[in-house]
Amino acid sequence: MEPSKLRSFFMNGAVMCVQLTPFKENEDVDYEGLRENTSFLIEESRGQPLVLTPVGSTGEKYAVTDDEWRRIVKTVVDVANGKVPVVPGASHSGTRVALERAKYAQDVGADGVMIVLPYYHVPEEEGLYLHYKRIADAIDIGVVPYNNPDVSKIYMMPHILKRLVENTDNIVAVKENTPFIPTLYEHIKAVEDKVPILQGRGEWWFAATVFLGVRGYISGYANFMPKLCFELLKAGLNGDYAKVKEVMRKLDPYEDFIKRICRKYGPSTTVLPYPYVSSYMIFAVMKATMDMLGLRGGSMRLPLLNLREEDKRELEKIVFDVLRLEKIK
Repeated sequence: MEPSKLRSFFMNGAVMCVQLTPFKENEDVDYEGLRENTSFLIEESRGQPLVLTPVGSTGEKYAVTDDEWRRIVKTVVDVANGKVPVVPGASHSGTRVALERAKYAQDVGADGVMIVLPYYHVPEEEGLYLHYKRIADAIDIGVVPYNNPDVSKIYMMPHILKRLVENTDNIVAVKENTPFIPTLYEHIKAVEDKVPILQGRGEWWFAATVFLGVRGYISGYANFMPKLCFELLKAGLNGDYAKVKEVMRKLDPYEDFIKRICRKYGPSTTVLPYPYVSSYMIFAVMKATMDMLGLRGGSMRLPLLNLREEDKRELEKIVFDVLRLEKIK
């Protein structure tokens, strides 16, 4: 898909599903499981605005080898086969390595790449701008900057994003993860007539900020309940806030369970203050949910932890009795 068309696709409203990477018990990548999960998403999203994003943060991209990363990307692109846009995570703290990944994604047929802020060493503003500018200029597919301070300890302010958008042709959307709503709104105002801003923090944050002008959101839940995610997207973009509230109330027990699990498996080792993310046990909960439904969630890779059997039993009741999800036949 041409960058201009992908930008329009996002502008019209989309759910960007950050795919979980299924690992076997020995932590090998379950490529057959990945194919099955991807086929499920394509089948379930017919006629709906879905974008697939393998090997992002939710896909434990930091925990896979370079060879595994390439094979995961190609697997999803091949299964999608043009039916839905594929925008894999192609991030790295070094610009040259991130650029190599972006070129590979382009070569195998991806529609774009998602690039998180360069982590580890802290760049100056000019270095941050040039990181994205060099990558965008070197490829012909779309680029989605992933503005996530939780995982990078840096942040792209609105004036840098505006400069980037004004000086490149293939920035197609921004995955915005600030936990500060006024800053989110500044980003929207800076580029809203040129590039859509997507709510990067999931369903609750989309519900809380859609009235500001975000054009979609990033979802881990879409891995196993995409229909509900599209329902929320449609309600939010149509200003049907009664329906938005209804959907969020339905999710409350699941999200309350995740909060309890994060506390139970703590303490976290983060040094970031509230409201930044302090636990990623949500990934283990989502993988366990997928396994219950007949999808291929699989294991986590260390240093992240799996959900214990005792907690899976409680989760199972929420999944089937509260959310009323059905097993995949």
